[in-house]
Amino acid sequence: MDQKTFSVLETYMISCMQDSAHDKDHVYRVLYGALEIAKTEQNVQYDVLIAACLLHDIGRKEQNEDPTSCHAQVGAEKAYKYLLRHGFSEDTANHVRQCIQTHRYRKGNPPQSIEAKILFDADKLDVTGALGVARTLLYNGMAGEPIYTLLPDGTIDNGEDRNEPSFFQEYQYKLKKIYEKFYTAQGKEMARERKESAEQFYQALLAESRSLYRQGKTELSQRIGQ
Repeated sequence: MDQKTFSVLETYMISCMQDSAHDKDHVYRVLYGALEIAKTEQNVQYDVLIAACLLHDIGRKEQNEDPTSCHAQVGAEKAYKYLLRHGFSEDTANHVRQCIQTHRYRKGNPPQSIEAKILFDADKLDVTGALGVARTLLYNGMAGEPIYTLLPDGTIDNGEDRNEPSFFQEYQYKLKKIYEKFYTAQGKEMARERKESAEQFYQALLAESRSLYRQGKTELSQRIGQ
């Protein structure tokens, strides 16, 4: 892929990005992660991989406006049509479409080609470690979801009980479990290197929150005579 073609795809991608948790910088991180993973794989079609990485989230706007739609499916079709209009072959456009369709984790629609598996892993890599925590908190804030919720006894839920949507719940049911869901050895290793920082942040945030609640409630009850 030459610089002119890259710039055309990049400009289109930037025009589609309106979600701060899935912005152009997320796309660049996915692209750079994919290129790192691709160095350890054989027979990678780099034109397909680069195009798929650049365009993998261009359907986010449609999903944000209509949560029943799937950004992977919408984005795949948008990318396919855009690539055909800009001189890409049918085979390349269709290959990119298939990569984008399967980059979102769904048991019934796993990635098949090496390019699709690399895109999947690079996208999931951006949900791991400190970056994954930061992006999740950003997305929770956009959705109006809190850091934590309270159990019926007034204590802070650690997220295991699926009480209500929160960062702690998202950590327990997505961030914590994502490390085994990689297709490439390099992707899995890169994720493993980040795992500890996410675990430490979650444990520290939970401990600090619970400590403040416990001490604060005791102090308040004394101050108001209960």
